[in-house]
Amino acid sequence: MPALHDWALTQPDKVAVHMADGSGSLTYRELDERANRAAQWLLSLGLQSGATVGLLLENHLRTFEIWWGARRAGLYYVPLSTHLKGEEIAYILRDCQASALLASTATASLAAEAVQAFSPGELPHRYLLDGEVPGLASYLNALEAFPSPGVLPERAMGREFMYSSGTTGFPKGIRRALAPFERRRDLPLLEQRLRAIFRFDEETVYLSTSPLYHALGRFNIRTIECGGTCVIMGKFDALSALDAIERYRVTHSHWVPTMLVRMLALPSEVRQARDVSSMRCAIHATAPCPVHVKRAMIEWWGPVIEEYYGGSENVGVTHINASQWLAHPGSVGRPICGTVHIVSEDNPEVEIPAGEIGMVYFDGGVAFEYHNDQGKTRQAFNGRGWGTYGDLGSLDAAGFLYLSDRRTDLIISGGVNIYPREIENVLDTHPSVAESAVIGVPNEEYGQEVKAVVQLKEGVPPTPELAEELMTRCLGKLSRLKCPRSVDFTQELPRNENGKLLKRVLREAYLDQVRAPV
Repeated sequence: MPALHDWALTQPDKVAVHMADGSGSLTYRELDERANRAAQWLLSLGLQSGATVGLLLENHLRTFEIWWGARRAGLYYVPLSTHLKGEEIAYILRDCQASALLASTATASLAAEAVQAFSPGELPHRYLLDGEVPGLASYLNALEAFPSPGVLPERAMGREFMYSSGTTGFPKGIRRALAPFERRRDLPLLEQRLRAIFRFDEETVYLSTSPLYHALGRFNIRTIECGGTCVIMGKFDALSALDAIERYRVTHSHWVPTMLVRMLALPSEVRQARDVSSMRCAIHATAPCPVHVKRAMIEWWGPVIEEYYGGSENVGVTHINASQWLAHPGSVGRPICGTVHIVSEDNPEVEIPAGEIGMVYFDGGVAFEYHNDQGKTRQAFNGRGWGTYGDLGSLDAAGFLYLSDRRTDLIISGGVNIYPREIENVLDTHPSVAESAVIGVPNEEYGQEVKAVVQLKEGVPPTPELAEELMTRCLGKLSRLKCPRSVDFTQELPRNENGKLLKRVLREAYLDQVRAPV
């Protein structure tokens, strides 16, 4: 695998990264030089191989030099969502034992909120990527001590350390071992096949529509490692995305279904006026895509629409192209590596026949562990070493996978994973609430939206004012994306004979309401 430095030598003046709005760009030579200086600076902080750096950044051009600088310095970097609350960020930083935090002017106040939970010894290095604010040292000033490329030690190759929401309400870290220096250019088989299937190469111009702190940021790394060009949107906007495709002659892109919905909602004359003929591969994933939405995109853009199903854990990945999907509408495809297995919900060792719904397991995935949680790591695998995301699905006779539920409780809204338990923990502490159940209900634009169904304590009247109070309570403790958009009251939540809450019954009841004729 060619490294960034190799591309900087062979195509130094080619643009590696454009900001889509024209606010800045980096050539391969510039990115290589900046990454070298960033690595020297990180090493000067005394960070040992395998140490962790937190990145609290919006879609910022300098993010790329930090990524590659951390990789060269043998460090983990943890991208932090700018939609989290300060206490949520503090939890992640403490859990991953971050030695340093980098923020930007745009995120400085959020960083200040997060670091209030730390003593100086816990998070010793706190820097601002641009500008100056009290409490955060200047990254740019620190770089001045390293004016020219320097020789770096032969450390293991650093990498991203991703966090996603946990079912208990606490984010979980997905951590993989660092590759030894002598194997730093090796690619796992799954990664090789992903790049081949989606045809990433030197001619790739990749439109990045999502936040760089999302796991999808990995597609930018793929692009640069293949010698292509990244085009980074500061924030997604349907019309701006179409303009960027035309302006930069984009060949590859990645979308969540909400984005497709918003582009399709543009007036027909606006959509048809934009030239998208350069597109070779338009990838979508992260959430279920309504059949009618995907069909409309194929009609508009042609057979370039491709889909995969997987997760940050990478225990398995499936893929389906447009022609396969038209023959198997609703499917998420067949596995890229290894085999998909549908097993009994009651016994993960027992496979069940095609056509029956069960838990989806994979063999042939990439090894990983949940940081500081060996129990959760073990739960992701069965006795045969097959891994699961916890989703339910079935196979057809041709081996194509169909998902019936993306994790039993998981809500996916606009491509963002939301776990109900965290929201329920907030609602259940209200003095009027006996118990709550948070579910995802259909939303035309976001795929799903968050709804809370609440059983009140005896004698407490259900009122619109109380519903509003509960939603406001969530807004004060959780990021907006996680907060319920509606609250319904019920006399009794559904349970089985053992007293277990039956969320599936709730989801089906609301789905039936949506489907009912007006």
